[in-house]
Parts: sequence; C-alpha cells; structure tokens
Amino acid sequence: MGCLTTPAYSAEEAQTFNLTRGVTQISEQVYELHMLIFYICCVIALVVFGVMFYSIIKHRKSKGAVAAHFHESTKVEIIWTVIPVLILIGMAIPATTTLMAMEDTSESDLTVKITGSQWKWHYSYFGEEVEFFSLMSTSQKQIDGIDEKGAHYLLEVDNPLVLPINRKVRFLMTSDDVIHSWWVPAFAVKKDTIPGFINEAWTRIDKPGVYRGQCAELCGQAHGFMPIVVHAMEEEEYDQWLANKKLEIAEEKKAAQLALESSMTMDDLMPMGEKIYVERCAVCHQANGEGLAGAFPAIKGSAIALGPLDDHLDIIVNGRSGTAMQAFANQLSDKEIAAVVTYQRNAWGNDTGDVVQASDVNAFKEQGQ
Repeated sequence: MGCLTTPAYSAEEAQTFNLTRGVTQISEQVYELHMLIFYICCVIALVVFGVMFYSIIKHRKSKGAVAAHFHESTKVEIIWTVIPVLILIGMAIPATTTLMAMEDTSESDLTVKITGSQWKWHYSYFGEEVEFFSLMSTSQKQIDGIDEKGAHYLLEVDNPLVLPINRKVRFLMTSDDVIHSWWVPAFAVKKDTIPGFINEAWTRIDKPGVYRGQCAELCGQAHGFMPIVVHAMEEEEYDQWLANKKLEIAEEKKAAQLALESSMTMDDLMPMGEKIYVERCAVCHQANGEGLAGAFPAIKGSAIALGPLDDHLDIIVNGRSGTAMQAFANQLSDKEIAAVVTYQRNAWGNDTGDVVQASDVNAFKEQGQ
C-alpha cells in the first residue's frame, strides 16, 4: 500500500511495508485491528514453535528420551478447545466493532454517488447539481515510454473528487458496465461498484491533502488506467470550490447553447476531436485508429467512419449494448461529439470531408427521442 501514499504522509511512512494509519478514524481503527491480530499471531507462533523446538531438543532420542504412551485425556481436550475459542473471541470482538463502524453510513453531511465505467469514474454530489467525469490524465507518450514518467504516473486525473475534511461523506457506488472497485487506502475504503446494485461506504477525512487510489477489480483491458484522486480541503475552501464549480457548470451550459447556434471549420474541429479521441477512444481503438484485432474494431477505413453520418452518430451517442462501446450522450457535449466524429471521419486517410456541427448532433438526439 505504500506506493499509493501521498504528500500527506512522511517519507518514512511512504516506504513502510506495513499498513499505513491513513487519515480517517476508520483507517486508524483498521490499523489498530491489524496490529492487534498481528501481535496475537506472533504470540501464538512464539508459544507453538517454542514448545515444539523445546520438545525436539529436550526429548530427543540421542538423550535417551522414551515417548510416553497414553490414550485420551479429557483435560487436554478441554484445554486445547477452550484456549482457541477464547483467542477467537478476543479477535472477533474488535473486528466486529470495526466492521460495524465501517458500514454505518447514517447521519452523513454529504452524499456522493460514484459510478464506475470503462475506464473512468463519474461523481455526482446529491442536492448540489454538480457532477463530472474523472479520467486519467497521464499522457499517452509517458505510457508509450516516449516521455519521462511523471511523479504520479498512472495515478493522476483531470478532475479529482473534491471533499471537505471534518464532514461525514456517504458514498453510493454503482457501475454502468462491469464490476469495478473504488479503493483509497488512506481512507480504508474499498468497495465494489456493481451494475444494477448500490453499495454504500463512508469517510470522514481528518487532514487536508491529495489522496490517491485505483480501481481494485480486474475490469478489462484498461483496468490499470483507472486511478482515483481525492482532494480533501478545509471546509471553507470546499464551500468556495463548490460555489465556483456550480458557476463553471452554468457557463458550460451557456457555451453548449451557443455552440448550437454557431458553425466551426474543419481546422477548428480536427484538433479538438483529436484531443477527445486520445482521451476517450484511443485506449480501445488505438491512437492510429486501427483497433485491436478480436477485441476492439478499427475506425480507420471502417464502414462506420466512411458510411452514413447518422450511423456514426448513433454509435457515439447511444453506444452498443453488450459491448465495451459506451454511450457518450451524457459524457460529452454536442460540440465535443461533433468534433470527435469529424476527426474520426477525416483522420488516418478517412478523407470523407464531412464537417459535423453541434447542431447536427443535437438534431440527431432530438430525432431519436
């Protein structure tokens, strides 16, 4: 777990092979429980191996020891039954107390819905009308070994989850496609996100800082590219961030409306479309558009990219049921969908000359409704 620690921990803690204490009351309880069980196991091992080696040395045949012969002993059987039971009870009481505390999501100050999808996280703040996707921001050049790897290689995102300290945060977790697992070691939170099912967890962060985690369930080809970053802020700072985020979302809605009333050139759309393609599509269909044989179809020279525009819009907007192709209607704006479709229809030799506008995407959506 040490590899997932953050600047909130000391260098000594970051290099330890043991569990870290984390930055929540629950993570402290988990650490103390871990150490208690570890020490109990050490004592048991010391006693068992001590008796064993004493017997081997003291009663060895070379010293003339003769094995005793006896059959059944009620006293011995009671002793070796009662002692393990008492040990198990001594371990079960603190373990049960900790597990019950981990599952108690009542009296929360804030609720965040976490939705996993291949391969990104979606965060929605209940009652605040704030929601956004969080994608890994490590560049493809770092992944390909062209650029030097950064300090947080594969553990950095474009939009971190922002939470206040000293407030109880309840998480509602689900998935759009396959089973994922939201895991932040510093919070002692690790919970599966399952399609069609809601799991609950909670945290109350004690210290401000940036805390990192990963999807801990093998969820597909890009499982290793699904990091989690949580930015914990002082309460006043968080309240200001939330207010600013609401203004930002309002501005994005205005910009989306303006995009419907304007036209963009091929030169404007292609760079934007390439950026979106690299962030959202290249992990499956590859940067060169050639896909992966037997897994993800190619876009270069494909019937979709070279065929009717409505068919192309349909697969981007609505996705394909039963495949890894997601619906991007709620993930990308009309302008962004127009850009990435334009790029796909004019990159890698797919020279259709089609220039798709946000208004075209909006009209397609309304037609589908």
